[in-house]
Amino acid sequence: MQDDFDKLNRLSGSHGALRPGKGLVSGVVALMLAVLCFLGVLAFHFPEYLTTPQLRKSYDVAVLRQVMYWAMVLAGGIALVNIVFGRARWLAAGAFALVALTALLGGHKVPVDDFADNTPYIGLDWFILDLLGSSLIFIFVEKLFPLRRDQPVFRAEWQTDFHHFIVNHMVVGFVLLATNLLVHKLFGWAAQDGIRLWVQELPFPAALFLIILVADLVQYWTHRAYHEVPLLWRLHAVHHSAKSMDWLAGSRQHIVELLITRTLVLAPIYVLGFSKEVIDAYIVIVGFQAVFNHANVSVRLGPLRYLIVTPNFHHWHHSQDDEAIDRNYAAHFAFLDHLFGTAVQSDRQWPERYGVQGDYVPDGFLKQFAFPFVWKKR
Repeated sequence: MQDDFDKLNRLSGSHGALRPGKGLVSGVVALMLAVLCFLGVLAFHFPEYLTTPQLRKSYDVAVLRQVMYWAMVLAGGIALVNIVFGRARWLAAGAFALVALTALLGGHKVPVDDFADNTPYIGLDWFILDLLGSSLIFIFVEKLFPLRRDQPVFRAEWQTDFHHFIVNHMVVGFVLLATNLLVHKLFGWAAQDGIRLWVQELPFPAALFLIILVADLVQYWTHRAYHEVPLLWRLHAVHHSAKSMDWLAGSRQHIVELLITRTLVLAPIYVLGFSKEVIDAYIVIVGFQAVFNHANVSVRLGPLRYLIVTPNFHHWHHSQDDEAIDRNYAAHFAFLDHLFGTAVQSDRQWPERYGVQGDYVPDGFLKQFAFPFVWKKR
């Protein structure tokens, strides 16, 4: 048993491509699904503490039960086949044990009764759904249209980015509460009924364009300040320290930067009074672009890349090549950088290297959390 744990620890602490034909690829898939199923059954048992109130209203519990059921079947089936054929049995046994434990705890049949809606919570459900959706979609896209074909799924420093992914999802309740309080306290005076009524009467396409434009203008100048104000760069350098670009790299973000940026971006959205439907559509677009534009995909979109932010546009922003320093700030509309004179000008289509020049940001979530407060300029 101890030997199995040691092998699992070595696997989780390593990086590089998984060898095909040894049961490692299927075993990792089974283990990932088993872990998500186990976390899911905990969320079913304690929804008031482990699920996000804003998301609960949109859930179809019957659909979630079916997703969990088939995930358990798939994870358990893969694990069982690997055990029978002696393929990475230590990995398969761990996945099968988690599926069995999930089933013993009630699995997809756990009843969800009435519960209080004002309890403190962590966003376990948001973590499960986003990890499952992002990994299924973007790993597939990265393999279908790869920019760097030799970059494995488990590339160097993936553990650091995954730890950021976990924390930033789990504290979603704190972030939402803090940003809402700050927005209402700092910008509540600016809300005017007349302007809000005009915005709410806009056709949906016009309102959606306006909310993205307004948010991106704030995002642009906030982002630019992170690069040009030394105190703010201490926070933002953590995000730029990723030396590989993929769907997980965008998760590397200091929690203080997350709070500042979300507060400033949400402020005009609150002041202008956009409808819930428009805000929901904006959130979907933001979520997709935030992951896709960091992904390891060879996408440039021809002339459209001068209008909207693409992976090619944002990869340049993360480059430590000289011509890319302090360039390409926009999150949605690339024309803002061309308008303000901060777009990258290069004869090459893609950058060569990512990260910060000098590579002075330490690796590891805890070290990166402390870094802005202990960093000395070099």
